Amino acid sequence: MAQRLLLRRCLASIISRKPPQSGWAPLTSGTLQTLQLSPGGLAVTSCQAQSIYTSRVCATTFNIQDGPDFQDRVVNSDTPVVVDFHAQWCGPCKILGPRLEKMVAKQQGKVVMAKVDIDDHTDLAIEYEVSAVPTVLAIKNGDVVDKFVGIKDEDQLEAFLKKLID
Repeated sequence: MAQRLLLRRCLASIISRKPPQSGWAPLTSGTLQTLQLSPGGLAVTSCQAQSIYTSRVCATTFNIQDGPDFQDRVVNSDTPVVVDFHAQWCGPCKILGPRLEKMVAKQQGKVVMAKVDIDDHTDLAIEYEVSAVPTVLAIKNGDVVDKFVGIKDEDQLEAFLKKLID
C-alpha cells in the first residue's frame, strides 16, 4: 500500500510540472528521480542531472490524423508532398517507409512526407485509388503528379523525388 502511495505521489509530481513558456524546452532539470523495484520494495533514487535544451524543429515527415488534416497539410501545401500509404501488417511497407523517410530528409525541406495508415484512413485510400500497399503518391499544388506501388531502391526513390521537386 505504501508503495502505491509513493508511486502515485511521484507520478503526480511529474505530471503537475508546467512546461517552460519560452521556445526552448528542457529535457531534464535539477535533480532526476527514478523509481527502482528492489527485493525490499519500491525505492526512489535521486541524482543530479544537467539541463539540456533543444529547439523545436520542423519535421519533414508527419502522420495524417484525419481527412481535414490531409486536406490542410497535403492538398493545400505549398511544398511538394510525398504520401506514403502503408499498413502496420505490411512487410514491404516496413522496408520502404524508413528508406523513403531518409531520402526525403536528404532533400532539406524541398519536399515533405505524409504517412497514411490505410487501416485508420480507409476513406483516403479509396479516394486516391490505393489498391495495394505500399503505394506512394507525389502531390504538387494539390494534384497527384506521380505514383508507384511496391518497394523501390534508393536510386529509384531519388529519381522519383527529383521529378517532384523540379
